[in-house]
Amino acid sequence: MDRAALAHFLRSRRAGLRPEDVGLAAGARRRAPGLRREEVAQLTGMSVDYYTRLEQSRGPQPSDQMLAALARALRLTADERDYLFRVAGHAAPDRFDTATHVAPALLRVLDRLDDTPALILSALGETLVANRLGVALFGDHAARSGWDRSDIHRWFTDPAAREIYPAEDRDRQARALVSNLRVAYGAMGEASRAGELVRLLHGTSPEFAEIWDRHEVARRYADHKTLIHPELGEIEVDCQVLFTEDQSQALLVLTAPPRSDGAEKLRLLGVLGTQRFARVGPERGSELD
Repeated sequence: MDRAALAHFLRSRRAGLRPEDVGLAAGARRRAPGLRREEVAQLTGMSVDYYTRLEQSRGPQPSDQMLAALARALRLTADERDYLFRVAGHAAPDRFDTATHVAPALLRVLDRLDDTPALILSALGETLVANRLGVALFGDHAARSGWDRSDIHRWFTDPAAREIYPAEDRDRQARALVSNLRVAYGAMGEASRAGELVRLLHGTSPEFAEIWDRHEVARRYADHKTLIHPELGEIEVDCQVLFTEDQSQALLVLTAPPRSDGAEKLRLLGVLGTQRFARVGPERGSELD
């Protein structure tokens, strides 16, 4: 671990960002350019003291998870992320492991979406980051670890994951998830994380095995869907999707027509925030469709 290089890199990247670049309010007049240390700590979920020690070349070696959070907070490119990992004494993550890095271009769009649910998904249905309404609607899946972050894995291993969809839509949703996984499997190969997920689900879910053997291949994101919220009931929304150039990540945005019942329920979701729904959040279902 090169503490001096790590400290200098963090300081320089922090100085190059403004609050509005990362979805924060500019607030009162600032004495120095760039983000404050407190703001980087807020974005990463670490303590201010921990981050300060990293910038002062006296912190402990950050974990892979902490470095991924820093790369996301500082809006690093893939090359910058690799450098961050190496100066911190870690091997750079596989470029095809989209669960460890969020595309900065998608993050910039997400930062500007505050009045409607939005989230960024990997090709394997992993929630990489969500805005506050995305968390309020689906739960904080980005905070999970391992395959629990994947909509596809949860759908076929946890019955509670299906409760967000009406019963009549669940067969279609299952097929959509598997057809999306087929696309990822074809692009990433048998030896990839996509292949690992396929083998895992093939051995644990007969339903998955049956659908997988149909060989349906398509990126399927329904343009209209009904979701069931435990307190607000059914919410009808329209879905828009923005992909990265390599198709490895997708920004999913949920909206409802003005003055519709769905729009009113999304407004209520925004007013109430995530607090009332925190107890049901981790058990919510699948965003990918």
